[in-house]
Amino acid sequence: MVIYIHIPFCKKKCDYCDFLSAPAVDETIESYVSALIKEISYHGEKYGKNGENRSIETVFFGGGTPSILSGNQIEAIMNKLKDEFSIEETAEITMECNPGTADKNKLVAMKNSGINRLSIGLQTANDNELKAVGRIHTYEEFLNIFKMARECGFENINVDLMSALPHQTLDSYKESLRKIVNLRPEHISAYSLILEEGTPLFDRIEALNKAHQPNGLPDEDEERAMYYLTKEFLGDNGYERYEISNYALKNYECRHNIAYWIRKDYIGMGLGAASCIDNVRMKNISSLNEYLQLNEGDNYLDSSETEVLSEEEKMAEFMFLGLRLTKGISTRKFEEQFGVAYDTIYGSITQKHINDGLLEKNGENIRLTELGMDVCNVVMSSYILC
Repeated sequence: MVIYIHIPFCKKKCDYCDFLSAPAVDETIESYVSALIKEISYHGEKYGKNGENRSIETVFFGGGTPSILSGNQIEAIMNKLKDEFSIEETAEITMECNPGTADKNKLVAMKNSGINRLSIGLQTANDNELKAVGRIHTYEEFLNIFKMARECGFENINVDLMSALPHQTLDSYKESLRKIVNLRPEHISAYSLILEEGTPLFDRIEALNKAHQPNGLPDEDEERAMYYLTKEFLGDNGYERYEISNYALKNYECRHNIAYWIRKDYIGMGLGAASCIDNVRMKNISSLNEYLQLNEGDNYLDSSETEVLSEEEKMAEFMFLGLRLTKGISTRKFEEQFGVAYDTIYGSITQKHINDGLLEKNGENIRLTELGMDVCNVVMSSYILC
């Protein structure tokens, strides 16, 4: 089992972000941490040392901006997790970190409390591009935090990068890749910008489009060139692509994300956090005021957001999550989990994708080809619709 902790606060929401997050005053953050600690007790009674005592393989602090927490708050949450749950000695414990909210004291608190992996949101090494999407930091500030993290003893660091940003060119994107690769983080997550409706960036781009003015976004050919450059450049520099958007040095794949893709049980704690335990999907309440008013022993789940997965839904998840990994899925494991021959369920659609050059089969293993990776959404959606 793995644990996700949601910290829904940030200093300033990025212009492209549609996550459940918002700025907050210190008093609200402190109240939230107190409520979160109560929720950890709630789940600990069921799945922790006082309940089923499930072994915890990974913990991931996401947001929002978890690094907005003070050192004392980070330590309080980690201490409560260790009190309530059986966290494995070799557990991967990750905290997302914004260069604009981290400092040496916080990094020391993270390391001392047991956090052993950082995920630093850079997005681009170009300051003009950072401004264009509303980031609160500069590349220099990122560089300082990265170096501080190394000095504090962090030996497993991910850096987030984004392509297809406003005013980004192929050359400027390659320069960002070059600068990050030279730092040798253990892991790089490389995503293409998605314009989400309702975000400030979406509204700005829409207004420019309606006014028939240049919106600054790279065109489709430039975006594809950035995509191919990512694969080639990172591969040439020793980073193996193990998932559609994720690259790692040998043995530094993100164990927490892999747990999602191979359908391990996960508990989500914090505002709006999702869980899936024993094939029951659940979601926490999303109202901050309601969450802060909950008392120890109260139910943190939104009953309208609880769903028991059908056999068909479990099979579809096995496919569209598993195919995100470059190693693909195992038909043997499919048959062990579901007690039915793989070809009976997905034989025809899989063969069609093989004939189209989108999938390849080697023994029990089925995975996306390079062409299939390029159109992965088409392949994955076909298994949902089967």
